[in-house]
Amino acid sequence: MFDELPEPQPGPYEVKIRVEAVGLNLPDLLMIMGRYQAKPPFPFVPCGEVAGEVAACGAEVREFAEGDRVLALCGTGGLAEYAQTEAKYVWHLPNGMKAETGAALGVAYSTAYLGLVSRAQMRPGEKLLVHGAAGGMGLAAVNLGAFLGAEVIATASNTDKLALAKQQGAKHLIAYLETDMIETVRQLTQQKGVDVVYDPVGGDLFDQSLHCVGWEGRLLSVGFASGRIPQVSINRLLMNGLSISGLFLGGYKHHQPARLQKALSELIRWHNQGGIRPHIARIFPFEEARQALTYFARRETLGKVVVCLS
Repeated sequence: MFDELPEPQPGPYEVKIRVEAVGLNLPDLLMIMGRYQAKPPFPFVPCGEVAGEVAACGAEVREFAEGDRVLALCGTGGLAEYAQTEAKYVWHLPNGMKAETGAALGVAYSTAYLGLVSRAQMRPGEKLLVHGAAGGMGLAAVNLGAFLGAEVIATASNTDKLALAKQQGAKHLIAYLETDMIETVRQLTQQKGVDVVYDPVGGDLFDQSLHCVGWEGRLLSVGFASGRIPQVSINRLLMNGLSISGLFLGGYKHHQPARLQKALSELIRWHNQGGIRPHIARIFPFEEARQALTYFARRETLGKVVVCLS
């Protein structure tokens, strides 16, 4: 069911975007269910990752002009014909990049960048364990990690889901419902453990990850797709000199937008060089937006789900 709303009018530092494509992410579903840390008042227009064409700019915006093709992070309001956001959360789409690719790049890849590059300071040759490697968030970390020179160990619930992770650069594959993940990681690392864990799942996988990280390893918690927020015993950190970092993309928008701007600018450049390549599982037309959200909610998708308006 659709509704007609007034077209948004950009403030002095905002950009109004004629939306062509929208990327779906887990926080969108959680907001709709009222279970996310950010709780917009109902009713609201969901989805915060879009690509399209600049329709209008605020009086103080100098970086963009009407007609520019862009990708943007808008928090909410994306699943509509028009969206708006501050200019500092908008990036030019390079020539040749499709809108659906731009809408699949922003959230997943910038989260992976800020986790692996900024927080973990991952180095080439290090061993990276990525959970949920078939979903949009995990698959982006696999792809980016491999591009950055890591030896990627990808996990998913079953073998069928892992074929795509291999295509995106994973060297080792673990179906954690079919094998002992901890023992397999130990064998792959000659009992030393991995250097970095990227975990968008939480729950049992987070608990097991504490036994997979080596000396001075770094564990990045970027979400709780499993539904359970894990707890940590401090002695586990002391024994291995382990560092645990939480990563919330919205926090960078609020506290360090310059870091986020740099992250996406780098990612766009690397995409132009052919280094990273978002995988889109399925594209839905705007008229089937509800079906797209339902499909995404099943958590069976391999890669990103995108809604297109053109």
